[in-house]
Amino acid sequence: MATPSSCDTFVVLPPHTKHGVVFGKNSDRPNGEIQEVVYFPSSESPEPVKCTYIEVESNGSTKAVILSKPNWMWGAEMGSNECGVAIGNEAIWTCDNEGDHDPSVKRLLGMDLVRLGLERSSNADEALNVIIQLLEKYGQGGPCSKDDDNFCYHNSFLIADPKSAWVLETSGKHWVAHQVKNGFYNISNVISITTDIDKKSEGIEEYAKSKGFWNGQGEFNFCEAFSGEKKPGDARYLAGKRLLEQLSASNNFKEVDMFTILRDKPSEICRPCSAGFPTQGSQVSVLSDAKPSVHWFTATPDASSSVFKPFIFTPNVRISKHTVCPENDKSAPHTLYSLHADAFKKGTDVKNLLRNMEADCVKELELVIENTKEDLSEFDDLLKDCVETEVKFYR
Repeated sequence: MATPSSCDTFVVLPPHTKHGVVFGKNSDRPNGEIQEVVYFPSSESPEPVKCTYIEVESNGSTKAVILSKPNWMWGAEMGSNECGVAIGNEAIWTCDNEGDHDPSVKRLLGMDLVRLGLERSSNADEALNVIIQLLEKYGQGGPCSKDDDNFCYHNSFLIADPKSAWVLETSGKHWVAHQVKNGFYNISNVISITTDIDKKSEGIEEYAKSKGFWNGQGEFNFCEAFSGEKKPGDARYLAGKRLLEQLSASNNFKEVDMFTILRDKPSEICRPCSAGFPTQGSQVSVLSDAKPSVHWFTATPDASSSVFKPFIFTPNVRISKHTVCPENDKSAPHTLYSLHADAFKKGTDVKNLLRNMEADCVKELELVIENTKEDLSEFDDLLKDCVETEVKFYR
């Protein structure tokens, strides 16, 4: 199949932000696939974990997580955990596709690694190590669509917490990582790490030479060796980088600026429902140590016609059933997805009302969080209430 044009993930750090780290991702997936927003509380279990295709050993315990995930798989395109870690992954294609590195063989999906990284880490460094260890032990691969066995790929990841971020790019069991300590970074469906490598898999240079990917001359360039490009040149990746430059120049980058990037149509960062790979869900997270981290999800396609709704981890948090596909038929759309689709097919003039709701929510939440102490109980139903208000708009 043709390589799809889909998915972008972004992170902005101080000094371009005044409050913490801002993470954002659009999940562009096959047309017709449903993406749900689900919450899993922390847990304890010695039982093996059944991922999408294979089992992995238990870690003993898991962190509470909020995930935006395709309804048919175990893993997630993006999400966050109770410790303020956010992760998103991107499909990338490389020249390394044989044997243990054949992406068509059923192993761990990149989306499985996103969820495992979130469930088993308390910061970005730990999440990076979790993903690396599982990748090296089990490998990656398998169809990434329930309807197309040929839709297979390697993965890149953007992992963020309130202090820093890591970019991890992989090919089979090999990988390189770059730490982002300040400024901004974006990943797309191209390899973005060239020579600025902070960590790497053992023996990657020797492996690249043995496969004829690198002649051993000069500094090792991961992008050039594994994709044939001296530096990333994809138009959408470059457009995302320009948008980050423009919107972070004020050094006051906020969640609403990330909303703007994820809604950008000219760059195709935001793709309509009619596209082969539409934007099926979007996430923005403001990660902070000083106050509660806030995670915004659309739970509906096309960020430009969707509303971002906030979620905060609390000891007794609840989310709405309307973003979760029915347990008795996981292939069926969830309520919010269906109502959103119907409203925009009919041309219902609800977009402005929803945008006003979103803007009011941003302002009100900013004021409330400034005065929040240790008791977070007032946020128990935050996402639930916002989703159910949106449902009422459509009905």
